[in-house]
Amino acid sequence: MRRVIINLERAITTIMRFLGILLIFIAAAVCSSFLPIIKTAGLHTIVIDAGHGGHDPGCQYGGKKEKDITLAIALKLGKIIKENLTDVNVIYTRDDDRFVELWERAHTANKNNADFFISIHVNANGKQSANGTETYTMGLHKSEDNLEVAKRENSVVLMEDDYSKRYDGFDPKSPEANIIFSMYQNVHLDQSLRFASKVEKQFKNETKRLSLGVKQAGFLVLWKTTMPSVLIETGFLSNDSERKFLCSETGQNALAQGIFDALKEYKDEVHALKKR
Repeated sequence: MRRVIINLERAITTIMRFLGILLIFIAAAVCSSFLPIIKTAGLHTIVIDAGHGGHDPGCQYGGKKEKDITLAIALKLGKIIKENLTDVNVIYTRDDDRFVELWERAHTANKNNADFFISIHVNANGKQSANGTETYTMGLHKSEDNLEVAKRENSVVLMEDDYSKRYDGFDPKSPEANIIFSMYQNVHLDQSLRFASKVEKQFKNETKRLSLGVKQAGFLVLWKTTMPSVLIETGFLSNDSERKFLCSETGQNALAQGIFDALKEYKDEVHALKKR
């Protein structure tokens, strides 16, 4: 009898947790129906965010650090944009090796009225065979792998002061918190997804990388941006072959060029829509 009661209590607890998450999801969906209609704007200011930095190295394998690779690709991307799109203003969240809190990265984009926010990262996995690129937008985790990537990238807030207050009580160590947080939808989701698909197409067809596709997850760095935004995982530092590519001038230039080509295509589409 005691075993039946215990099992019943567990079942009730599981159901209550599910209902709680379901209610939050419904509330988020209802709120999204009141979001303003997006007007097609030009592409005048781009904020490029090199992930990690300073005392936050990001993932580390083979003596290489994520923070160094993301900065190199970010600076190369910015240089290509400045040379080829002279009407576009490029702003970096960091252009050297320093620590920038996640909220400040989004704030940089917002205060400069950016038209797009691009956050560059490098992936890692316990399985050294894991490889490929993937581009994320803010949204619901569709798999356990997406959740793990978001948890790893969000864990940097533990290095920030008063992170619980700053991020509305968010606990990066809690799987439930990460799942609930991922239900927040960016009003610019469609534009973000459109650009993300172009990035992955470039990586696959031109940069000749394995594309793991466009995905959604709850990333703190994308949460409070007020413009289309993506987080690009440029490859796995934990994979020996990809690590060599990511750390090479050739690899970094190719990745930066791929992102630029996607941005140019997206910009041309936005311009065409404005003329209609």
